[in-house]
Amino acid sequence: MTRTPTKVVVGLSGGVDSAVAAARLLQAGYAVEGLFMKNWEEDDDAGYCAAAEDLAMATEVARTLEIPLHKANHSAAYWQRVFTHFLREYEADRTPNPDILCNSEIKFPALLDQARRLGAAHVATGHYAEVREHAGAAHLLLAADAGKDQTYFLHGLTQAQLQPALFPLGDLTKPEVRHLAADWGLPNHARKDSTGICFIGERRFRDFLGQYLQATEGEICNPDGRVLGRHRGLMYYTIGQRQGLGIGGVDAAESAPWYVVGKDPARNRLIAAQGSAHPLLLSPGLSTETPHWIGAPPPVQTPLLARIRHRQALQPARILASTPKGLEVRFDTPQRAVAPGQSIVFYRERECLGGAVIAAAHPLLAPAVTG
Repeated sequence: MTRTPTKVVVGLSGGVDSAVAAARLLQAGYAVEGLFMKNWEEDDDAGYCAAAEDLAMATEVARTLEIPLHKANHSAAYWQRVFTHFLREYEADRTPNPDILCNSEIKFPALLDQARRLGAAHVATGHYAEVREHAGAAHLLLAADAGKDQTYFLHGLTQAQLQPALFPLGDLTKPEVRHLAADWGLPNHARKDSTGICFIGERRFRDFLGQYLQATEGEICNPDGRVLGRHRGLMYYTIGQRQGLGIGGVDAAESAPWYVVGKDPARNRLIAAQGSAHPLLLSPGLSTETPHWIGAPPPVQTPLLARIRHRQALQPARILASTPKGLEVRFDTPQRAVAPGQSIVFYRERECLGGAVIAAAHPLLAPAVTG
């Protein structure tokens, strides 16, 4: 008796990663169907977001692989659950990461919904990660390609979202993915990787954000309160930023580059200091908002690994205190440019345990701006 292939719904974005993920699943004997998700509606015809081009490529990939391609528009949900949060965070002078929220609130719910409608047992994406089941629970693991690992963006997923998930690229490097795509004749084998956030596209971030939020110019000061220049709005800057400060030669100052080391919202001041390792840029620890754990929370004081940004090398850290409202975290080595609004993600060896949004950095040296 012929065995019916297990059905899987793959998120096809138009990029080479999701295309190879679908091809590998076909090669493994799955019955594959694609889903293209549109998450942003552009109000003008400037073409900043490449959704139409992405759909055309996803359609061509599906045709090449001879699989069905379904389409879904989640723009309204994205606006409500991701973009409004994005704006609130910038309005509060923080630096959010919308990709993390998009995965847990939009992409995986959409894939699972489509899987239920089609009677599929699994969902899959082209993320670089691995998922394994042990003792009835899903465990999210680092990808083989450390430079492409995307567990940072997936740490907010739940057990219900991870258990049916497949990540076919977890054991591959990016060059291997490109090589397979070319071997299989996929039309996007040489397509450039997308970077940044779709809804911003090629336009300047400042121009985009200015369409939705009102910026107020103010002073740029050094830690002693000396005025160095003017900023265009605190929301446009993030901790550790070097470019775009517009600080020229300053009398009696060294020629070293200037970096954003803090914000003073009460006085609408941006604080800048010289040197990429200035003490004000270093934090021995941080506080978080309510954490999300994929499985059981790790005990406090347990040696863990953590990262505070995508692609950062894993850093030894400990959770000193844990409450439903947040965590207190201490690093073995002070971390540079800890940005509230970004996320800290925790690991035990190769396993991604979960994470939390950073609420505040613990300064190595407190700023003492005067004036």
